[in-house]
Amino acid sequence: MTIAEQIPGTRLTLDLWHPNCWAIEATERTAGGVLAHAIYNSPTTGDRPSSVNGLFTAFGETEAEVERLFDAIRASDRAGELLELQERFGRARNAPGNVVREFFLEYDPDDMVCPTLLENGFVHSAPVRIENGKEEWHVGFAGERSGIEDALQNVREQSGAEVSIDSITAADANGRSPRDQRLDTLTTTQRKVFEHARETGYYEWPRGTSTRELADDLDVSKTTLLEHLRKAESKLLDP
Repeated sequence: MTIAEQIPGTRLTLDLWHPNCWAIEATERTAGGVLAHAIYNSPTTGDRPSSVNGLFTAFGETEAEVERLFDAIRASDRAGELLELQERFGRARNAPGNVVREFFLEYDPDDMVCPTLLENGFVHSAPVRIENGKEEWHVGFAGERSGIEDALQNVREQSGAEVSIDSITAADANGRSPRDQRLDTLTTTQRKVFEHARETGYYEWPRGTSTRELADDLDVSKTTLLEHLRKAESKLLDP
């Protein structure tokens, strides 16, 4: 059980941007994304400034896409040494992207927004997903629901962040649905294609649209459309 699951209150999904973040800057300039898993304190020696090490997953559609993301991270003056981990045998199927690579990265703790969220009652309950220059936070709020907006305003003022609420549910609703958790395993493109197909009746009987019409709607070739759709279906249907 996560810390957030033990806290009575409210669950939220936050769409968040904050300044001085290497991951936001890198994903804004390139495709692909980053999952932030855990943070470890680094020892301070001599005149060396304090820092932290984070465990992250980089993901993307192709190896080239992830390489460009790594190049953007290494080029950031806010990122320290990037240490890629060896590929694990049989990685978890719930990781997003067709290509997934794990790494450690050292960076300045002053660039983190997590402590500010925690100080204002928001406890994260899942890895943070950074994509397209934005962070997606799944959090539990420890206080009364009526205090959420004031707490978010404090976060904005203290960190210079831009924060909006994507979703909000009661804590006793057992968190996010299995469907939402499976949707999180899709890349941005796969999710866009799947959601458009569902919304336009592709999965109804008789079908409300064809693959050719879907491809035209999304301005891609039919072959590309089918590739994204089949990969999305595979992840969503895999037990």
